[in-house]
Amino acid sequence: MGEWDDYYDQATQRNIGLVTRDEQSRLRQARIAIAGMGGGGGLALTTLVRMGVGNFHIADFDTFSIANTNRQAGAMSSTIGQPKVEVMAAMARDIQPAVQLTSFSTGIGLHNIDAFLDGVDVAVDSLDIFAQPARRLLYARARAKGIPVVFSAPPGFSATIGVCVPEGMSFEAYFDLRDDMTPFQIMAAFIVGLTPAGTHWSYSDMSRVEPGEQAAPSSAAALTLMTGVLATEVLVILLKRRTPMALPRYAQFDPYKGIYRRGKLRWGNRGPIQRLKRWLVERKFRQFEAKYNAAGFEPLPSADNAIER
Repeated sequence: MGEWDDYYDQATQRNIGLVTRDEQSRLRQARIAIAGMGGGGGLALTTLVRMGVGNFHIADFDTFSIANTNRQAGAMSSTIGQPKVEVMAAMARDIQPAVQLTSFSTGIGLHNIDAFLDGVDVAVDSLDIFAQPARRLLYARARAKGIPVVFSAPPGFSATIGVCVPEGMSFEAYFDLRDDMTPFQIMAAFIVGLTPAGTHWSYSDMSRVEPGEQAAPSSAAALTLMTGVLATEVLVILLKRRTPMALPRYAQFDPYKGIYRRGKLRWGNRGPIQRLKRWLVERKFRQFEAKYNAAGFEPLPSADNAIER
């Protein structure tokens, strides 16, 4: 890495003043695992590289499609059909040649989750909303290894933020997820838990969600906003600047409506207000229940069943 020391110093010199030189050195030594190289994950990678983080594990089994170009950093006419991890790794190295990257091109599953989290300081959940089996595995193994997981969502034109810390409320406890729940019930619980403030509901047409295609409305504006919020929270954790936005705390910033909401759900999704919200969401989308349950979720990747779509 020595030959690139001067390059790194020049590339990160404008960070100094917001971080100290000692903190910048600590960022360079940090290792981040990012699950998902699509909209949120790709932008998180390039942003954290520009902030000077020096080591990454990145995972995704997918390739870029034309439909990705409305929001994903690596999706361009020249990269359609190319593996997301390869494109994003090349972009990261073009920004910072000394960056150290390990790619997991089959996504994350039981076959590689321990390697994905090995030596990691912070994990970032940028998995697709339909990748619930992989998501539950990520949080369970990260918690067992003492690794915080940062997550954010881009509902409407807004951004949310949350952190699952090993010593705090677990992912499954916060979202109140159980093995006997149907995919439709899990999705309702997950959406309500991600966005307790729900500032985006009044202007979002969620009937455009396509479970069969595993697609939902999205905006580059929200993804960009989300990335700034997420990357800042990662920095806060790495440098121990303040207490993280740990579950059951939540926040949502919606510049479209000029609203910032934050709060704390003591019982997570099990609280009476959240249970009411879940019931309302399920009732609102009841006509799509059979479609959601038939579509299910992305199967957990393995070394033998890498999926492309």
